[in-house]
Amino acid sequence: MLTDTICAALSAAGLGIAGLTAYRKRFLAATRIAAYALVPLGLAMTGILDWVADLVFKPTVWVGFGVLGLSWALFMISRAVERRSGGTRKERRAAAAAERAGVSAGASEPALGAGRGAAGTKAAERPKAKGGTSSGTDDFSDIEAILKKHGI
Repeated sequence: MLTDTICAALSAAGLGIAGLTAYRKRFLAATRIAAYALVPLGLAMTGILDWVADLVFKPTVWVGFGVLGLSWALFMISRAVERRSGGTRKERRAAAAAERAGVSAGASEPALGAGRGAAGTKAAERPKAKGGTSSGTDDFSDIEAILKKHGI
Protein backbone atom coordinates (compact mmCIF):
# COMPACT_ATOMS: atom_id res chain seq x y z
CA MET A 1 0.00 0.00 0.00
CA LEU A 2 2.85 2.37 0.82
CA THR A 3 4.58 1.62 -2.47
CA ASP A 4 1.41 2.50 -4.39
CA THR A 5 1.19 5.87 -2.66
CA ILE A 6 4.85 6.66 -3.30
CA CYS A 7 4.56 5.68 -6.96
CA ALA A 8 1.42 7.81 -7.41
CA ALA A 9 3.20 10.80 -5.84
CA LEU A 10 6.25 10.33 -8.07
CA SER A 11 4.08 10.10 -11.14
CA ALA A 12 2.09 13.22 -10.19
CA ALA A 13 5.30 15.18 -9.60
CA GLY A 14 6.76 13.98 -12.88
CA LEU A 15 3.62 14.91 -14.80
CA GLY A 16 3.70 18.34 -13.19
CA ILE A 17 7.28 18.86 -14.34
CA ALA A 18 6.28 17.64 -17.81
CA GLY A 19 3.46 20.20 -17.86
CA LEU A 20 5.86 23.03 -16.95
CA THR A 21 8.27 21.87 -19.65
CA ALA A 22 5.46 21.83 -22.23
CA TYR A 23 4.43 25.34 -21.14
CA ARG A 24 7.97 26.48 -22.07
CA LYS A 25 7.40 25.13 -25.60
CA ARG A 26 9.77 22.18 -25.21
CA PHE A 27 7.30 19.51 -26.27
CA LEU A 28 9.80 16.74 -27.06
CA ALA A 29 11.40 17.00 -23.62
CA ALA A 30 7.95 17.22 -21.99
CA THR A 31 6.84 14.04 -23.73
CA ARG A 32 9.96 12.24 -22.57
CA ILE A 33 9.49 13.41 -18.96
CA ALA A 34 5.83 12.32 -19.01
CA ALA A 35 6.86 8.87 -20.26
CA TYR A 36 9.35 8.49 -17.40
CA ALA A 37 6.79 9.81 -14.91
CA LEU A 38 4.25 7.16 -15.82
CA VAL A 39 6.66 4.22 -15.26
CA PRO A 40 6.33 4.08 -11.42
CA LEU A 41 2.54 4.25 -11.64
CA GLY A 42 2.48 1.46 -14.21
CA LEU A 43 4.77 -0.71 -12.07
CA ALA A 44 2.59 -0.15 -9.02
CA MET A 45 -0.59 -0.97 -10.91
CA THR A 46 0.78 -4.25 -12.28
CA GLY A 47 1.94 -5.44 -8.84
CA ILE A 48 5.57 -5.90 -9.86
CA LEU A 49 6.78 -3.62 -7.07
CA ASP A 50 5.05 -5.69 -4.40
CA TRP A 51 6.64 -8.82 -5.85
CA VAL A 52 10.10 -7.18 -5.85
CA ALA A 53 9.62 -5.93 -2.28
CA ASP A 54 8.64 -9.43 -1.15
CA LEU A 55 11.63 -10.85 -2.98
CA VAL A 56 14.11 -8.46 -1.39
CA PHE A 57 12.85 -8.40 2.18
CA LYS A 58 12.12 -12.09 2.80
CA PRO A 59 15.00 -14.07 4.34
CA THR A 60 13.70 -17.35 2.91
CA VAL A 61 14.22 -15.95 -0.59
CA TRP A 62 17.86 -15.20 0.16
CA VAL A 63 18.32 -18.65 1.68
CA GLY A 64 16.83 -20.05 -1.52
CA PHE A 65 19.38 -18.11 -3.58
CA GLY A 66 22.10 -19.50 -1.32
CA VAL A 67 20.87 -23.06 -1.85
CA LEU A 68 20.82 -22.49 -5.62
CA GLY A 69 24.40 -21.17 -5.44
CA LEU A 70 25.51 -24.18 -3.40
CA SER A 71 23.84 -26.51 -5.89
CA TRP A 72 25.64 -24.80 -8.78
CA ALA A 73 28.99 -24.98 -6.97
CA LEU A 74 28.57 -28.71 -6.23
CA PHE A 75 27.63 -29.36 -9.84
CA MET A 76 30.72 -27.56 -11.13
CA ILE A 77 32.99 -29.36 -8.65
CA SER A 78 31.61 -32.73 -9.72
CA ARG A 79 32.19 -31.84 -13.39
CA ALA A 80 35.79 -30.84 -12.68
CA VAL A 81 36.48 -34.06 -10.76
CA GLU A 82 34.89 -36.11 -13.53
CA ARG A 83 37.14 -34.51 -16.13
CA ARG A 84 40.24 -35.21 -14.04
CA SER A 85 39.31 -38.81 -13.27
CA GLY A 86 39.16 -39.84 -16.89
CA GLY A 87 35.91 -39.52 -18.71
CA THR A 88 32.27 -40.10 -18.17
CA ARG A 89 30.57 -42.81 -16.21
CA LYS A 90 29.83 -44.74 -19.42
CA GLU A 91 33.54 -44.74 -20.35
CA ARG A 92 34.56 -45.89 -16.86
CA ARG A 93 32.01 -48.74 -17.01
CA ALA A 94 33.35 -49.86 -20.40
CA ALA A 95 36.92 -49.76 -19.05
CA ALA A 96 35.93 -51.81 -16.00
CA ALA A 97 34.14 -54.40 -18.17
CA ALA A 98 37.15 -54.66 -20.48
CA GLU A 99 39.46 -55.07 -17.49
CA ARG A 100 37.32 -57.92 -16.17
CA ALA A 101 37.49 -59.53 -19.62
CA GLY A 102 41.30 -59.38 -19.53
CA VAL A 103 41.87 -56.64 -22.12
CA SER A 104 43.60 -53.42 -21.15
CA ALA A 105 41.29 -50.40 -21.17
CA GLY A 106 42.95 -48.28 -23.85
CA ALA A 107 44.22 -50.96 -26.25
CA SER A 108 42.31 -52.15 -29.28
CA GLU A 109 45.01 -54.65 -30.29
CA PRO A 110 47.83 -56.36 -28.38
CA ALA A 111 50.94 -54.30 -27.77
CA LEU A 112 54.09 -55.49 -29.54
CA GLY A 113 57.50 -55.77 -27.94
CA ALA A 114 60.83 -54.22 -28.95
CA GLY A 115 61.28 -56.57 -31.96
CA ARG A 116 58.67 -54.90 -34.20
CA GLY A 117 60.70 -55.23 -37.33
CA ALA A 118 63.13 -53.00 -39.21
CA ALA A 119 61.75 -49.73 -37.87
CA GLY A 120 61.81 -50.97 -34.31
CA THR A 121 65.41 -52.19 -34.47
CA LYS A 122 66.69 -49.01 -36.10
CA ALA A 123 65.11 -46.93 -33.37
CA ALA A 124 66.64 -49.16 -30.71
CA GLU A 125 70.14 -49.02 -32.28
CA ARG A 126 70.29 -45.19 -32.53
CA PRO A 127 72.42 -43.62 -29.82
CA LYS A 128 70.66 -41.14 -27.59
CA ALA A 129 71.98 -37.60 -27.54
CA LYS A 130 72.89 -35.81 -24.35
CA GLY A 131 70.19 -33.18 -25.04
CA GLY A 132 67.48 -35.79 -25.06
CA THR A 133 65.50 -35.94 -28.32
CA SER A 134 67.87 -36.24 -31.32
CA SER A 135 71.56 -36.08 -32.09
CA GLY A 136 73.17 -32.64 -32.24
CA THR A 137 74.89 -33.18 -35.61
CA ASP A 138 71.57 -33.74 -37.41
CA ASP A 139 70.23 -30.45 -36.09
CA PHE A 140 73.33 -28.46 -37.09
CA SER A 141 73.50 -30.03 -40.56
CA ASP A 142 69.95 -28.87 -41.25
CA ILE A 143 70.78 -25.38 -40.09
CA GLU A 144 73.98 -25.32 -42.18
CA ALA A 145 72.03 -26.36 -45.28
CA ILE A 146 69.53 -23.58 -44.77
CA LEU A 147 72.29 -20.99 -44.28
CA LYS A 148 74.17 -22.18 -47.40
CA LYS A 149 70.95 -22.02 -49.42
CA HIS A 150 70.55 -18.35 -48.51
CA GLY A 151 74.23 -17.58 -49.12
CA ILE A 152 75.17 -16.90 -45.54
